[in-house]
Amino acid sequence: MPVTEILLPTPPPADAPPARRGGVAAVGLVLGGALSVQFGSAVAALLFPRTGVAGAVTLRLTISAVLLLIVCRPRLRGHDRSAWLAAGAFGLALAGMNSLFYQAIERIPLGPAVTLEVLGPLALSVFSARRLASWGWAGLALAGVALLGQGGFDRLDPVGVAFAFGAGAMWAAYIVLSARVGSRFPGADGLALALTLAALVTLPLGIVDGGAVLLDPPVLALGTALAVLASGLPYTLELLALRRMPTATFAVLMSLGPAIATLAGWLVLRQALTVLECAAIVLVIAASIGAVRVNATAAGRTGRR
Repeated sequence: MPVTEILLPTPPPADAPPARRGGVAAVGLVLGGALSVQFGSAVAALLFPRTGVAGAVTLRLTISAVLLLIVCRPRLRGHDRSAWLAAGAFGLALAGMNSLFYQAIERIPLGPAVTLEVLGPLALSVFSARRLASWGWAGLALAGVALLGQGGFDRLDPVGVAFAFGAGAMWAAYIVLSARVGSRFPGADGLALALTLAALVTLPLGIVDGGAVLLDPPVLALGTALAVLASGLPYTLELLALRRMPTATFAVLMSLGPAIATLAGWLVLRQALTVLECAAIVLVIAASIGAVRVNATAAGRTGRR
C-alpha cells in the first residue's frame, strides 16, 4: 500500500507547466509505484513463513520509519496538542492498516485482498461526493463483491475476507488523517513521526511472532526490500508523478491496484484466480474509476463557482 492517498491525492503545484502534467513518463511513474507496492506485498508474503505476519509488519514499519527519520529529520518542537493527536491517530491507522492487510494476504490471494481493501477508500469517496452517480458506482462495487462471493468466500477464507474489509476501513481512516497531519507538519515530518509510532505499536507482537529471526541477515535484507518496495520507492514515484499530471488522472491509474495485485500474486506467489474472481476484480476497478471521475467532476464544478 502506498503512503499517499489513492482517491484523495495531493494536488500538483499550481505553477506546474501544463505540458509536464501528463505524458507517458508520468503514467510510467504511477504504474511503477503501483507495481512496487503490490510486488512489495508479495515479498511480505514470502517473509511470513520465517517471521510470522506480525514480524513482517514490524520489519516493514520499523525499517521504513528509520529510513524516513534519517531523510526527514523531523522537528519535535513547535507542534501543538492537536498536531500530536493527529500524528498519533495517523500512526495507529498505519499500524492497523498494515497489520490487518498482512493478516488478510496470509489467508486469501493478493488480488482479492486488495479488491476488498480498496472498498474502504471507495466508500469514503462515495460519502464525500454525496452524488447520485457515486451511489451507482458503489452499487457496481457491491456487485463485484457479490460476484467474488459466488467464487466462494469459503474458498477465500472468511477470516481473511474480514481482515481485508478491516484493512479497507483503516485505509479510509488513513486518508482522512493523512490530510490532517499534512496540514499540521511540514513536508513528510508527520508521516515520519506516525510511522515511528506505528513501528513501536507493532514491535511487541512482532518480537513475539518473529523472535531472533528478525535479526538474521537474509530476513533483514528481505525486510529492507519490503520497506523500499512498499513505502520508499512508491512514495517517491507518486510525488514525481503528481507534479506531471492532474490528480484525477493519477487517482484513476491508482484504481488499477487490484489488477496489479492479481498480477503480482500470480507471478510471485503462483496464486491463480477463477474467471468469476477476475470479473469481480474488474467490476471493483471500474467502480473505483467511476467514483474518482465523479469526484473530479464535482470538484471542477465547485472550483468554477
